[in-house]
Amino acid sequence: MENDEVIFLAPGEGRSYQAGPMFAVFKADGAETGDAYCVSEWWLEPGDEGPHAHLHEANVEIFYVVEGTMSFLAGEEWIEAPRGSFLRIPAGTMHTFANRGSERAGALNVFIPGGFEVLMPQIVAYFEGGCAVESRTTSRVGSSSLPAGGGS
Repeated sequence: MENDEVIFLAPGEGRSYQAGPMFAVFKADGAETGDAYCVSEWWLEPGDEGPHAHLHEANVEIFYVVEGTMSFLAGEEWIEAPRGSFLRIPAGTMHTFANRGSERAGALNVFIPGGFEVLMPQIVAYFEGGCAVESRTTSRVGSSSLPAGGGS
């Protein structure tokens, strides 16, 4: 797909991955965006944790809470983010997320630059006990700690 084409996905459409307690739906990445950005949804049921706290050396992350309340660790601070909240995580900032509430929670994520989805098969396998996750898969996507059970 050329990255200058319109992308339209109806609710629930995209490429989905179950990674432990996290359910992710990728809307655009890779060739679709020329790896300029990656757009995905991340969903957690009540009481579920996201990935272990980690950082991306060269990637900014944006989160917009679309349902419920997500708890985000940004640096050393936990932020309770109800529906409609916006959060920008600068490159190099330790972060994770969790659902500490009593209802399902989800956030839209924009990862800049893109290329994150290539990690998803490894992340899924990690949670299934199949393999380790490489910390760097491309020159633009890196992490100091992936994945496994996040927040405190």
